Amino acid sequence: MGLLRDDGRPIFLQIAEKIEDDIIEGRLPEESQVPSTNQFAAFYQINPATAAKGVNMLVDQEILYKKRGIGMFVAEGARVVLIEKRKEQFYEQYIVTMINEAAKLGITTRQLSEMISRMESNES
Repeated sequence: MGLLRDDGRPIFLQIAEKIEDDIIEGRLPEESQVPSTNQFAAFYQINPATAAKGVNMLVDQEILYKKRGIGMFVAEGARVVLIEKRKEQFYEQYIVTMINEAAKLGITTRQLSEMISRMESNES
């Protein structure tokens, strides 16, 4: 499952992100059961209510759904929805920020593209 980070974000958000990561990376396929809030609480040594808040956030977003008496499951189409959500976040957090900083420094779109290409070449 991995450890939660002490990054200043609320633990329930980290729980939700961990579940999202597991869905995106295929560790939790659609229609598979998600660990219970008690399992999350025991594993991370946190209050079950905190774990439930993260899980319920994903239920509210229709990423997870509840089967009464059985548990929480990954909704059909959840992976696609999460990937699109993360792409938008990536755009806002990184691309917009990078382009704004490049503009301040007088870096053209072409120069920026060349920098990215140079990075890709160095990775090969």
